[in-house]
Amino acid sequence: MDLRQLNAVLAVVDHGGFSAAARALHTVQSNVSTHVARLERELGVTLIDRASGQLTEEGAVVVERARRVQAELDALVADVASVRDVVAGTGRIGLIGTTARWVVPVLVETMARRHPRVRVVVHDATTSALQLQLESGAIDMAVMTLPVTDPAIATEPLFDEDRILIVPSGHPFFELSHVSLADLDGQPLLLEPRGRPFRSQLEALFAERGYRLDAKAEVDGVRLMASMAFEGFGAAIVPASAVPVWLGGDWRTVPVDDLHGRSVGLGTRRHGLLSAPARALRDVLRQVVAERAPHQPGIHPARDT
Repeated sequence: MDLRQLNAVLAVVDHGGFSAAARALHTVQSNVSTHVARLERELGVTLIDRASGQLTEEGAVVVERARRVQAELDALVADVASVRDVVAGTGRIGLIGTTARWVVPVLVETMARRHPRVRVVVHDATTSALQLQLESGAIDMAVMTLPVTDPAIATEPLFDEDRILIVPSGHPFFELSHVSLADLDGQPLLLEPRGRPFRSQLEALFAERGYRLDAKAEVDGVRLMASMAFEGFGAAIVPASAVPVWLGGDWRTVPVDDLHGRSVGLGTRRHGLLSAPARALRDVLRQVVAERAPHQPGIHPARDT
């Protein structure tokens, strides 16, 4: 087994076929096919179904491991460069969309100024999707909703965030200055699917009070859920950062008494060393959050940030 074989498999998967992989690797298709075939013979399995072009079950396992190998090799090169006081390479970060909105512009700008030779790659996804990307090695770190129960992921708190209720015009709560949790008992709401951290925390709080959390619709993505509320589809409980201060419309936010906020933190793989570019990205992220969080409505920096 050699790196060319692993790179060939990854290229076929990432570019959608052997011909596209050859173009991406600046070689001919026969070379890509040869590398993949040799790896298959060595492992004694078929990695890519030639008829459909899809990964087999064994192929998916190989690709997941190959991505980790590639990430470690990239980190090795970056770490060697950092010994010469040159931080260079790629730092890959994933963020939940509501946080990305106010963090990413400043994060990218600060990284470009302080570490111009670091290429920053940003992924916008839900917490559950970010966990999968983190475990597979597709990203170095992720800003996600806490708590994260996966033992393979280590987390640190970044900030706490208020939860608020968005109500469109015509909703029974539109004219109220605030509501209670009891008012929301059985009230149809836009919610995330079951199993998402934000939804699970709401379910636990409602169950503790003996209230029923009723889903008018389940939407996988807080920003999309907030947008649907803005457009009048229904009321939604969202984190404060899901409501841009500049956005107008026929809706309003209503505080909810006794509604606990959510915690947002930084997750990294528990086993493995961050590369020099990733460490630089992590340090700048911490500083950006510490400096900007106090100026974001409804966001409160974690005490140990």
